[in-house]
Amino acid sequence: MKGPRVLVVDDEPQIQRFLTVALTAAGYDVLTAETGAQALRLAATGAPDLIVLDLGLPDRDGKEVLSEIRKFSQTPVIILSARDREAEKIEALDRGANDYVEKPFGIGELTARLRAALRHAASEAQQPPRIEIEGVAMDLDKRLVTRDGLPVKLTPKEYDLLAVLFRNAGRVVTHRQILSAVWGPAHTEDTQYLRVFIGQLRAKIERDPTAPRIVTTEPGVGYRAAEA
Repeated sequence: MKGPRVLVVDDEPQIQRFLTVALTAAGYDVLTAETGAQALRLAATGAPDLIVLDLGLPDRDGKEVLSEIRKFSQTPVIILSARDREAEKIEALDRGANDYVEKPFGIGELTARLRAALRHAASEAQQPPRIEIEGVAMDLDKRLVTRDGLPVKLTPKEYDLLAVLFRNAGRVVTHRQILSAVWGPAHTEDTQYLRVFIGQLRAKIERDPTAPRIVTTEPGVGYRAAEA
């Protein structure tokens, strides 16, 4: 029985060969595409469970391909690219990427990101009413938060902020995505305001707020809750 199907979109033959061998050995069923046009066709017809997408494609920018994919599919997409500018990462994540891995990369890190993306997609489909990370549990039906079984008192905005992060556990959520979800589209530039609330939230849920493990910072991009 074959494992999850991965569509690898990259125009570098050596990267394609390496990923095909490595991911097949890890139990994945691998499809490959060299161009944006091929990627869109296979994303629509090949039924991939997740997509690894390079940004530097010969016929169009990978971010445009991502936007087109998001018009018809919510398949998890992990960006794999040599572009390391924060602006590139932020735009890709804002367009719907689930994660971002820079070249050069380790296959261990990439496969860990793939597993996390698959788990997140499965948990979204199941919509679990309770999420627990590092001893902090959220009951989404009852709007209750506990740490090691003891109640944690959060303000409504702190709760909404934690809910956005926990629902996306293991995934980077950009400043813009968080601010829009919690405070509305008019506040997407209020990153300093968000930092204050993150600090307040960490003070209540982290064992050591100076060395956070539950909600970590992705510098210049956003925040990531640890995997549930």
